[in-house]
Amino acid sequence: MFTGIVEELGEVVAVENLGDSSRFQLRGPVVTDGAKHGDSIAVNGVCLTVVDTSDGTFTADVMAETLSRSSLGALTAGSRVNLERPMALGGRLGGHLVQGHVDGTGTIIERTPAEHWEIVKIALPAELSRYVVDKGSITVDGVSLTVVEAGDDYFTISLIPTTLALTTLGLKKAGDPVNLEVDVLAKYVERLLGGRGTEEPVA
Repeated sequence: MFTGIVEELGEVVAVENLGDSSRFQLRGPVVTDGAKHGDSIAVNGVCLTVVDTSDGTFTADVMAETLSRSSLGALTAGSRVNLERPMALGGRLGGHLVQGHVDGTGTIIERTPAEHWEIVKIALPAELSRYVVDKGSITVDGVSLTVVEAGDDYFTISLIPTTLALTTLGLKKAGDPVNLEVDVLAKYVERLLGGRGTEEPVA
């Protein structure tokens, strides 16, 4: 379980194509400190399992399903990524409960700079729109954010200078894909009320 508070802006060192999967080597001295084989690290909001660590880098295997249904498939050597370790039991929940199970990808439509923040409009799959509400929580590339406006096929978020400087959202431009994870509480409520979702999470 994660909180959506990015700990480190990391970098993809290498991507090895293994046919039905890929092995990523990623640089992140903060998140690899004390990490060992089998630990979890969220990469752009996708929970990955550490295979190995060495000198501030870690490797992780990514299945073809995850590559095709998240934005990880578009990463190459040199790509910047948001990194977060799982929340420690008893730690502060600075964002909201994030599973690292991406529900789908969105696309940045436009960015509107203001004096001290920036409004970003993001298109989202129609099947996810029912889970997104004004002032609700959503995870974008692993970043816990508050929805400003929820439309039928889009939503907007407001990014403060810290988020722009310390996460990949400060680097994204119109047309770029982003990983989306909706608030899991909304999905549980839907299920309890008798609704049935049609999409399964990625990972």
